[in-house]
Amino acid sequence: QVQLVESGGGLVQAGGSLRLSCAASGRTFGRTVSRSDMAWFRQAPGKEREFVGAINWSDSSTYYADSVKGRFTISRDNAKNTVYLQMNSLKPEDTAVYYCAQKRFSGTYYVVGSYEYWGQGTQVTVSS
Repeated sequence: QVQLVESGGGLVQAGGSLRLSCAASGRTFGRTVSRSDMAWFRQAPGKEREFVGAINWSDSSTYYADSVKGRFTISRDNAKNTVYLQMNSLKPEDTAVYYCAQKRFSGTYYVVGSYEYWGQGTQVTVSS
């Protein structure tokens, strides 16, 4: 069983920064978390959960939603089984619950259905 625990959310003014962490443990179907593609999604009140960014396990290639490109950076530390989301130049529209997720073996990075395990989420609120 895989467990994902997010932390680092909070209240920040527009233009500020936050760093989210996702601590992972466990394995599934012989794959450890360190050998899994990981992603961040977010969900604002009344809206669907949306893709923020993802990171490949083998070469750490990254993929971002257009809305965060150039402002957010995903990284990972496989030795610590931890994935990070550095968020800079935050905007009020970035306000949401942010979720960490472990990707299934197949599927596109960009859709919720490609992910098998999810954390409980951490709230990010950006004030104007």
